Amino acid sequence: MDFPPWMQRAIQARLDEVTAQIEHDPELSRVRGETDEAFEALFAGKYIEQTSEYAEWENHYIVSKGIENERLYMQGLRDGIQLTVSLLGQSMFVVKGHESD
Repeated sequence: MDFPPWMQRAIQARLDEVTAQIEHDPELSRVRGETDEAFEALFAGKYIEQTSEYAEWENHYIVSKGIENERLYMQGLRDGIQLTVSLLGQSMFVVKGHESD
């Protein structure tokens, strides 16, 4: 089932809005800062993959991506529930409206 173009645009606009909100999240900004610092420390070592700095950077990167994905998932879940409730409410209104005819 394909969504109509107006709904695709609405979903994309909401995704853009949520992504922008997440980009400015204080916790994610802090973790990204730590990730960037750990990444810069990587280049001090000769064998990057074997250094503790690499392991630290990798850990920070995984945590930051985890936070970002969790926020996107939770907002998508909330939006999906809100959309479902709204659509069900409208369909209930239509059904009740036909009963009184």
